[in-house]
Amino acid sequence: MTGTPNDRAVGALMGAFIGEALGVGPHWYYDLKQLHRTYGNWIDDYTTPQPGRFHHGLEAGQNSQSGFILELMLRSLVERQGYDEADFCQRMDRELFPLLDGQPHSGPGHYTSESIRHAWKRRVAEKRPWYDIGGAADTTEAMERTLAIAVRYAAEPARMSQAIANNTALTQSSETMLSVGVGFGCILARLVEGNPLDESISQQPLQWLADDALAFAPVTTRKPAPDHPELPLRARRHIVRDALYVASDIAGMAADPDTRIEPAWKVSRLFGMPCAFYHQLPAAYYLAATFNDDFEQAVLHAINGGGQNQSRAMLVGALVGAQVGLDGIPQRFLGGLERSRALQELASALARQIPD
Repeated sequence: MTGTPNDRAVGALMGAFIGEALGVGPHWYYDLKQLHRTYGNWIDDYTTPQPGRFHHGLEAGQNSQSGFILELMLRSLVERQGYDEADFCQRMDRELFPLLDGQPHSGPGHYTSESIRHAWKRRVAEKRPWYDIGGAADTTEAMERTLAIAVRYAAEPARMSQAIANNTALTQSSETMLSVGVGFGCILARLVEGNPLDESISQQPLQWLADDALAFAPVTTRKPAPDHPELPLRARRHIVRDALYVASDIAGMAADPDTRIEPAWKVSRLFGMPCAFYHQLPAAYYLAATFNDDFEQAVLHAINGGGQNQSRAMLVGALVGAQVGLDGIPQRFLGGLERSRALQELASALARQIPD
C-alpha cells in the first residue's frame, strides 16, 4: 500500500472512472475472436466504439452511464457533506431520468442498464415513490455508484453499511444485493484505510459484523416485510459474511505460487464473462490482488477478458486505485480521460471529508 488515505481515496475514485472509460469501446464482446479482430490482440488504451455497438457515439476517453451516475453520487456526497438519500434521489429525478426513455440504447453513454431501466419505468412511467421502485437485477450497477460511499465512510463502518444498503435498495432490492454490496464496500474501505488485499483483508469487517457494527436494518428505503421481520436481517448477516470470506479466499489464491491463471485476463473465462455479481466480483478481486501494485496491468487484464469488461474494469480500477493511490495511476490514463481535472477535483473534495 502506498500514499496517504487521502491519496488512496482519490486513487480509488479516479481508478473507477478510468476503468469505466476503458470499457466504452470493447464493451460486451463475448466472442473474443471478434474482439481481437476489432481492437487487436491486446487493448492498451481508451478506444472508440464501433458503429452499431454499445456506446456508439462516444469517443475514446469518455465515460458512459455508470460514470455519469458515479459522478452524480460524488457531487451529492460532496455538496451535502455525506450521504443524503433525498438529495441523491432528486439528482436522479432531475439529471438522469429525463434523459432516458426506458429503452436499452438511450441516455448518457447510449446504453442504460437493466436496473436503471426498471427504476425509470416504476419512477417515471408508473409514478411510484422511491422506496417502491427497486428490482431484482443481480448485476453490479449499485456497487459502481456506492463505491463512492465506501470511500467517504471508510473509517465509519456503521454509517458506510447503512448508506450502501439504503442506496442499493433504491434500484436493486434483493437481500443478496444489499449484502454483497456492503461486503464489497467493506473491502474497498479497508484498502482506502491502508490494509493490503491479502487473505487477511476480511478479518476486520468480519469483526464488525460480529460486533453488530454492520447492523444495517431496517433499510429505510424499503417497506418493512409484513411477516417474519427478523428474516431479512439474518439473510443479510449470512450473505455479507460469505461476501467477505470470498475476498480473502481469492486474494489468498492470487498469492499462492501453485495456483496461477495465465494470462491473467483469462480469469473472466474461469469465473464467467456475464454481468452478474457472482461472475464480476471474484474476477475483480483476483485481478486486484494479483496486480496490487500495478494499476495498468490490473485494468488492462480486466478489459481484455471481454464480456462485461466495463464493470469488471471499473471495480478493479477502484480496488487497485485504492492500493496504489492517485500517484500510482499512469499519467496517460489520467490525461486521456475526458474531464479528468474536474473529476480529480471532485474526488479530492470528497477525500477531504474523510475523518482522520
